[in-house]
Amino acid sequence: MQSASRFATVGAAAEQPEVGHNAVPIKGDHMANEFVLIDEPAPGVNRITMNRPEKRNALNHPLRGAILEALRAGDQNPDVRVQIVRGAGPSFSAGYDLAGGNEGYELPFYTPGGEGQWPRHVTEGWMSIWELAKPVIAQVHGFCLAGGSELATGCDLVYVAEDAQMGYPAVRFGVPDMHFHAWFLGMRRAMEMMVTGDSISGIDAVREGWANRAFPADELDDAVLEVAKRITAIPPELVQLNKRVVHRQMDHMGMRAGIRAGTELCALGTHTKAMAEFTTNIKEKGLTGALSERDAPFGDYRTTTGS
Repeated sequence: MQSASRFATVGAAAEQPEVGHNAVPIKGDHMANEFVLIDEPAPGVNRITMNRPEKRNALNHPLRGAILEALRAGDQNPDVRVQIVRGAGPSFSAGYDLAGGNEGYELPFYTPGGEGQWPRHVTEGWMSIWELAKPVIAQVHGFCLAGGSELATGCDLVYVAEDAQMGYPAVRFGVPDMHFHAWFLGMRRAMEMMVTGDSISGIDAVREGWANRAFPADELDDAVLEVAKRITAIPPELVQLNKRVVHRQMDHMGMRAGIRAGTELCALGTHTKAMAEFTTNIKEKGLTGALSERDAPFGDYRTTTGS
């Protein structure tokens, strides 16, 4: 068994993230990297912390690649039994980076080009978590929006802070990349979220079936770790098979095929007048101005946080 000081390095060295109000404190030994922090808070538990707190862990190409690389490395490590993904700072993740954070970076893995390459690329990445042998837990606090909600959905278990917000505000200018909502939330709630862009709380996310359980934000870290420890008590070869028990049934019901088919609707959405106007708004008013204008009629997200 490797000690709790075991670390994986993904990306270049960076300063420690600052922990602010309602932020996740980084407990235990850890190493700061540009994109992720990795530690072992308990024997057999590999914990990956997204490390862009100043950007609410916006998912740029390097961060997405670092998450998947770290998960695959943990999956290949015989000492690891379960993995946790969480975010440093005030949010799990506010979604994909729209503010130029991908500039100068290639996609982290190959996806055939052509129409719909982006939604095919990101859904392929997050759904690949299903193929890992060991369970992956999403630990969600603060904002879990758009691409952030796709990442969490791809994980095997989801535990949330009661006051977390899960939503897809990007439907106010486009079409989602990963169409998981009807599968996890049912037709009515999914429809409401798709035609309004409204979010749901952590408590509602549990009630509707998207998340497993909700905890007060200051208890979430310890609660998730307790679940992880329970998983480590089961022989790993059984955990691997029983993880597949659930995913194979979802496959036979058509979930993965439905999500793959949905990427074509996302591609269609890029050709709409609304998308063209939003893109123009970003160029003329900057991303912050465009997003604030988008959300102003609804009085939520950026218009309530002031950032």
